Amino acid sequence: MIKARIYQPDKNAMQSGMAKTQRWRLEFVPEKPYFVDPLMGWTGMTDMPQEIHLGFPTRDAAENYAKREGIPYEVFLPKPRRQVRKTYADNFKFGKVQ
Repeated sequence: MIKARIYQPDKNAMQSGMAKTQRWRLEFVPEKPYFVDPLMGWTGMTDMPQEIHLGFPTRDAAENYAKREGIPYEVFLPKPRRQVRKTYADNFKFGKVQ
């Protein structure tokens, strides 16, 4: 049986906003390994369920869906974000440790 993971995605590193991080996501764990195409060198896969990503408004909704469909799952809880407050002037501070 295909196992699924339920998690809340992290913030995109390219943006400062927190859009699309409040929803929970259910995705399937790969069953088959990736392979390298001998001609082009591209990485490929033949595992179709890995391409399916389902979004849910809450963790309970994702868990209820997995239970209802009989999908074994594992929940990964998000780690709390630690925000470091800095100012632009700190870049030019005397005695700054590199």
